[in-house]
Amino acid sequence: MASARTFSARLSGGLRLALSLTLPLAACTNAADWKATREGGEAAFTGYDTSGIQAQEDIIAMLPEGALADGVLDIGASTDYAPAEFLDTDGTAIGYDVDLTKAIAAVLGVESTTHTAEFDSIIAAIGSKYDAGVSSFTVTAEREAAMDMIAYINVGSRFNVVAGNPEGVDPSDHLNLCGLTIGVQTGTAQEEAMNADSAACTAAGLPAISVRSYSSQSEATTGLIGHVVDAVYSDSTVAGYAVELTDGAVETVGEIEDALPQAIVLTKDDPQFNAAIQAAVQYLMDSGIWEEILDAWGIEDAALTTAELNPNVEQ
Repeated sequence: MASARTFSARLSGGLRLALSLTLPLAACTNAADWKATREGGEAAFTGYDTSGIQAQEDIIAMLPEGALADGVLDIGASTDYAPAEFLDTDGTAIGYDVDLTKAIAAVLGVESTTHTAEFDSIIAAIGSKYDAGVSSFTVTAEREAAMDMIAYINVGSRFNVVAGNPEGVDPSDHLNLCGLTIGVQTGTAQEEAMNADSAACTAAGLPAISVRSYSSQSEATTGLIGHVVDAVYSDSTVAGYAVELTDGAVETVGEIEDALPQAIVLTKDDPQFNAAIQAAVQYLMDSGIWEEILDAWGIEDAALTTAELNPNVEQ
């Protein structure tokens, strides 16, 4: 099964993630592979408790008259993408994007509801069915031409290794991976990248990378823990989440590669409303709450510190 975030699944509906200059960057991991509990039913995480966030009257005053009059911030999300947005075992939407929307709502003195939707249907419904889309939308010039986007996180690709990195995996130069066995999920940009790197290895007279493709990300992580592969290459947020889910049996190594910002999507029809959302996100960044939300999901080195409206990105 191809990942929910492969190019073929998302290009027709508008790029979910932009193309970088050197490597197609995609949010490539199928969230359905991750479960909300560990074996034996133990909770794998708790998420972030937003109940202590205080409403900010100065930001509420920025809202246009009548906005959120029903007391609910309605969000559209494709809840199939852990750890950003996915469904708990009882069908409740959870994830760091969901916690972010709850936090934004708390700042604005309202509640939030995350509505599960097909990814390709969300943007068209913003402004009518939803107040905003918060579903790991990567910023692209195409999207910014039609919608307003408020950046909040950078997501790229990263490697996981067994805790302690016993194989001494050093991905700072991918030629260092020649001769190793690297796990990826089938149909992802990371699979394409590793196959290209393997060809580069042989072209340089070095042993090929043995690319081991798995139908699910959880299977790749299981292979890593079982020493079937030397490392796993996946989305940076998923790599961090694997550390959380495995109780530290695996760790991230190297830097986040080919990262691009993801953003809250809003219509361009109500700049006053959008300014209030932007101010709420900036408040969460300045107060450290946004970073705490990501920490609660095992995500490191991804939080943006400026809630920039329509950041400039290269296509």
